[in-house]
Amino acid sequence: MGKLALTLAIIGALNWLLVGLFEWDVVTALLGGDYHRESSWLSRVVYILVGLGGLYCIKYLFADDDRAKT
Repeated sequence: MGKLALTLAIIGALNWLLVGLFEWDVVTALLGGDYHRESSWLSRVVYILVGLGGLYCIKYLFADDDRAKT
């Protein structure tokens, strides 16, 4: 369950990264709606930071969980 939650969080963060960099919402583009989102520069900075955090978290998907070994 933890890996699934982490995967969803990473997907959301990567979507925010694309919104911050290119003002393009992938989820809305795939599922329908207005996928071009105009944002202020400050909100774009926040989107980019969250997206970079999501990229960093990808390594935790492939890390061994020490709690499962005990």
